[in-house]
Amino acid sequence: MKYPVLRVVLVVLLAVLLTSCGGRLPDSSLVEKAIALQFSQTQIELAQQLGVPAAAQPSFNLDSVKIDSRQPLRINGLKGYRVEGSYTLKLTYPDRTLVQRRNPFEVYLQRQVEGKTWRLARLQLASEENGDEWVTQLIR
Repeated sequence: MKYPVLRVVLVVLLAVLLTSCGGRLPDSSLVEKAIALQFSQTQIELAQQLGVPAAAQPSFNLDSVKIDSRQPLRINGLKGYRVEGSYTLKLTYPDRTLVQRRNPFEVYLQRQVEGKTWRLARLQLASEENGDEWVTQLIR
């Protein structure tokens, strides 16, 4: 070998390029957005079912998102992750504020083909004939 240093540099460069193209893991910022999206959708659905007026619904803030595990899986043929952990939730009502610490969460995230965006995925239970299917929503 004439150029062992050049060989090492090329191997390191190739490893860095493959890692950056291979797929980034969902980070806590992305997971926080996914939890907030899922929480707000659930809050809206519950308020509609219970007939709670919009003025009586609390605003909320998420904090201290801690990721315990990221498990890879396929969602509608694309790379995805089941992410679990905990977060702190602050609910602000007109007359009081509640803080709930260490709330467990589980979200399913799907990475889009181009690798630039992520989607929140929810498994919709269907009839026995049709089977279950994933419904996804863009995380902004």
